[in-house]
Amino acid sequence: MKGIAWGLLAAWVIHDAEELATMAGWSREAPEQVRAVLPGVPDAVVEQLPMTRAEAATAIGLTGVVMAAASFAGARSGGRSAFFQAALTGFGMHGVTHLAQSAVLRRYTPGLVTTPLVVIPFSLWAWRRLRAYDVPPAPSNARLNLALAAAVPLSHAIARLPRLRRPRG
Repeated sequence: MKGIAWGLLAAWVIHDAEELATMAGWSREAPEQVRAVLPGVPDAVVEQLPMTRAEAATAIGLTGVVMAAASFAGARSGGRSAFFQAALTGFGMHGVTHLAQSAVLRRYTPGLVTTPLVVIPFSLWAWRRLRAYDVPPAPSNARLNLALAAAVPLSHAIARLPRLRRPRG
């Protein structure tokens, strides 16, 4: 069971290493691409896409804290933790968003390579192993699911806080 739980963190690290390596460069080009493919997206949203490598590292690090805590909870509970199971589900669903982003933009987006090679296969494997060990699905918890869904955008917002504190002029 501990291998499944800590495997989540390992799979996340592999996936997010790709994101860290590619996010800053990709995000500089993203506004033009998004405007070309999705002209209805408000400028205020598109202008938030570019991020520096430091901002990407901060956002990824903050999300990593959440994933490490979820993996710890999964290891401690034998995979029964609602927090761990929600994070495992979220990780797999996150992979689907990568595929959708690339399909819509018709180009590479950060995380695309490791999504079909690591994220989705690990998530499916982990759920199969949990079922094989007769680990019951944790009861759905709307607050927990909402908190986890907010973790990535919140980490990105926190990573960009220093921009707001820079002197104008």
